[in-house]
Amino acid sequence: MNSELSELTEEEMRRALFGAAQPEVQVSAPPVQEPMPEVVFIKPVVTPAAKKKVAKAFTPRLRVTLRVGNEFEGEMHDLIHEADTLSSLLAEQDAVKAARKKYKYVEVVSVKSM
Repeated sequence: MNSELSELTEEEMRRALFGAAQPEVQVSAPPVQEPMPEVVFIKPVVTPAAKKKVAKAFTPRLRVTLRVGNEFEGEMHDLIHEADTLSSLLAEQDAVKAARKKYKYVEVVSVKSM
């Protein structure tokens, strides 16, 4: 049986697999090219306020209230920090880190959801 397969030519194998070859229809008319319309690209004007409103609509926020001061047992001020996270621990850490840049003594009063 192997000897029969090896005796077939490539053209005979193609006819066996795909059928008889059909002659292609020749088209003598050249394709007509339509004129392309002139395209002008214009950058859309995007306002930065619109981006912020979209971002605020989907981000969870926590409000951290801190008592801060630079004197030991001296005058303390209330400071409010807003964090874009659901984790109260991360919000507290971010608030303390930000407050330490300006104040020496920092005490966390509360962490509330907005």
